[in-house]
Amino acid sequence: MNQRFSKLIDWMKTEDIPFSFITSTENVFYLTGFRSDPHERLLGVAVFQEAEPFLVCPQMEAADAKNSGWTYEVVGYTDIEDPWEKIQARVKGRLKSIQRIAVEKQHVNIERYEELARRFPGAAFIGAEAKLEQLRLIKDQSELAKLKKAAEYADYAVKTGAEAIREGKSELEILAEIEFEMKKQGISEMSFSTMVLTGKNAASPHGVPGAAKVQKGDLVLLDLGVVYEGYCSDITRTVAFGEISDKQRNIYDTVLKAELAAVAAVKPGKKAKDIDQTARAIIAEAGYGEFFPHRLGHGLGISVHEYPGITETNELPLQSGMVFTIEPGIYVPGVAGVRIEDDVHVTDNGAEILTAFPKELLFV
Repeated sequence: MNQRFSKLIDWMKTEDIPFSFITSTENVFYLTGFRSDPHERLLGVAVFQEAEPFLVCPQMEAADAKNSGWTYEVVGYTDIEDPWEKIQARVKGRLKSIQRIAVEKQHVNIERYEELARRFPGAAFIGAEAKLEQLRLIKDQSELAKLKKAAEYADYAVKTGAEAIREGKSELEILAEIEFEMKKQGISEMSFSTMVLTGKNAASPHGVPGAAKVQKGDLVLLDLGVVYEGYCSDITRTVAFGEISDKQRNIYDTVLKAELAAVAAVKPGKKAKDIDQTARAIIAEAGYGEFFPHRLGHGLGISVHEYPGITETNELPLQSGMVFTIEPGIYVPGVAGVRIEDDVHVTDNGAEILTAFPKELLFV
């Protein structure tokens, strides 16, 4: 049994939990190595203190689950079968009584909760999220290798986007060139919906690319990431198309100064809030505090947004092996939006930056 299972089981023993049923695609992948998006169908891994685990998935994916390296039982079900009947039978074949069940409370919907409660009456439900977040917080060498490769592809994607910028070309046209090139490189999935925002549109932190066309004097924001062997990257660069105003340049220089200072502040033992506050203070001192409305960053791994949040109130001490983003931004309506984002690995000596595309203002 792998070390991830062993650590989860140690927690189950400490908390007197005989049975965990983990159902999010990310945590199933983390524990089993099987990556799947079952859509509305049920996917889960059952974990026990002593008995062997089993994986439940749609029958059409059972062979893929076995080929993923999973060496324990795979319970497949067809679209006309009730997977809960199979789950109940196998759990009761392993345990005589169940008083406590660990589940991901944020993931289990009411219908699935009711099925578990009906089939294991009297059991209390314990949240497993915090433990799984803790387990996923520190990346091992295999995970780091995949995150670094995902970052390399993100660098290439940003380069592709910057080179695609032309006067009169729309945000969606540039986006399409990025994703088409990534498909040619063998990347089948982006970490999230790619963002290409030009001019005033970039002043919306989560703007939606559309038909707006690049014009001279625009700052163009490119925010994207790829999935490589189940692990995500996330990068943002903002580039200039032609000459820009002094105000736009000041905004860019302020964001860059904040980003560089935050990266330099990363080291084990520092609190997450210290890193956020480092960047936020620089932006506030420059007079743009109200225009930096979001956290400085977020954890990165199997999910593009995962634990922890790098916020100005998070007391969590940084540890070697953590990976998260640093992405300060300034968004002034009617003027410009600038964000600069890197993926950062915490080492014993400070920050290792995984994303390498240059941050000095690029004019295209």
